[in-house]
Amino acid sequence: MLVAFSVAPSGVPIVGPPPHDASVHDAVAEAVKIVRASGLPNHTDAMFTTIEGEWDEVMDVVKRATEAVGRFGSRVSLVLKADIRPGYYGELDGKVERLEAALKDVRRAGA
Repeated sequence: MLVAFSVAPSGVPIVGPPPHDASVHDAVAEAVKIVRASGLPNHTDAMFTTIEGEWDEVMDVVKRATEAVGRFGSRVSLVLKADIRPGYYGELDGKVERLEAALKDVRRAGA
């Protein structure tokens, strides 16, 4: 399965001198460290981290990443989208490769 998720703290008290930019990069970095240490195939972009594996192992990583982010605020927001397709592996890259091939075919047909 593929799971794309985004996790961020909220309710963080404003401490220290200004400016306060409300950035959550330190909290997100803690979550991404957990994902990368899991050894499961993963990809992080500006909005989501996608991880591939079996249900229990993926959800365990998401849970631990969410708990890590929870240390940065009094609340945590978790957005999760899953592609559950038993028997398919390598889809983290495979889906993108098929998309790029289709786009190449469209460009070639239109040229």
